[in-house]
Amino acid sequence: MSDPRITSSIFTRGAVDLSALRTPAPADTSSATPSQGAPPAGLPGSPAGSAAVIDVTEANIQSEVLERSLTTPVVVFFGAAGYPESDQFAPVLERLAAEGGGAWLLARVDVQQQPRLAQMFQLQTLPTTYAIVGGRPVDAFPGPVPESQLRQWLQAVLKAGGVTVAEPEDPRLDAADDALMSGDLDAAEAAYRKILAESPADAAAEAGLAQVGLARRVAGADPQAAIDAAAADPDDVDAQLLAADIEVLSGLADQAYKRLVGLVRRTAGDDRDRVRQHLLGLFTIAGPDDPAVASARRALASALF
Repeated sequence: MSDPRITSSIFTRGAVDLSALRTPAPADTSSATPSQGAPPAGLPGSPAGSAAVIDVTEANIQSEVLERSLTTPVVVFFGAAGYPESDQFAPVLERLAAEGGGAWLLARVDVQQQPRLAQMFQLQTLPTTYAIVGGRPVDAFPGPVPESQLRQWLQAVLKAGGVTVAEPEDPRLDAADDALMSGDLDAAEAAYRKILAESPADAAAEAGLAQVGLARRVAGADPQAAIDAAAADPDDVDAQLLAADIEVLSGLADQAYKRLVGLVRRTAGDDRDRVRQHLLGLFTIAGPDDPAVASARRALASALF
């Protein structure tokens, strides 16, 4: 899955009324829980009561989830002991909660012990994970997700809660970057592609892969000779593309973008599309937040339409 969030959550349908949780009521065993034979009671994993992990019941959900979420984002995990996906995913959440150092709280709910809470949240899948911020649910996803996507989701939850956190280091990306810097382009490409296979929207990996392509294109080129050749023949597509690559590597990305936007205006058909794609690849290296990229995108759109 490309995004751990569900597009039509129970929150958007108004199905969860947290005000009902403020007054505990007797357990209702008719709630939707797994229909298999009863496994051992209690969720597996770290002991509750630590700064990072608590077990939630009807008796404490008001104080431990709703009230604490007013100051600290709370991630509520609904699971059941003895069910593989629940047993495997719970320890991942617990480890990340411990790594968070108090930036967010993990609240575990055993649906077999707390069937009324499962009913109130209208669970359809186990496990299911919710984010509560400011006393209100802000997002949810069903089932387990890869750790890389879970980390991205947690970052979004923390931002929603107004928590400023440093972006976590990604050892996979560090290894790919090291290979690129050492000139091992094959290893760097393989590493970036592996990251993108696991996290398709990873902008840093996309930029790294684009840099690999750039490094391969300029390998063995004489920078000054490439610039001179482009100046001598403004309509030579190959010469202009290489000159733009040299300019990007020389810190003259804005000049490279202008060169290729101008070439888009002067070309047509396959040549025009080739130049456009090349320019988009150079944009990927800089990233979407680069002011020069934003300006060049507007110029490109003008040239195309």
